[in-house]
Amino acid sequence: MQLRVCAVAELPPGEVAVAQGPPRIAVFNVDGELYALEDQCTHQQAWLSDGFVEGCAVECPLHASLFDLRTGKPSGPPAIRAVHTYQVAVVDEQIMVTVEDS
Repeated sequence: MQLRVCAVAELPPGEVAVAQGPPRIAVFNVDGELYALEDQCTHQQAWLSDGFVEGCAVECPLHASLFDLRTGKPSGPPAIRAVHTYQVAVVDEQIMVTVEDS
C-alpha cells in the first residue's frame, strides 16, 4: 500500500517530513533526492527525523550512530542493526512511500 507523506512543495532540500503511519516513516530530501526510512533508531528510542543529516546519512540524536539513507545500514556502534528503508514515489505532486501489508 502507499502512504501519503506530504506535498513535494512542503519538503524542500535539507528538510525532513514524518508520516505517522503505522509505521512511522521519515522522508529526507537530500539535494532533491528523496529517501524514506523507519524513523526509530535501532539502538534506543530516538526519532531519526530529529537527527542531523550528513551527506547521505542521518545521525541519531542520542548516541551518534550514522544510518545510510539509501540502505538503512548503520556505519558502526552503538547501533548494529539496520533500519527499514522504503520506496519513495512522487504521484500527482504528492510524496508517497510504499509500505508492505502485514
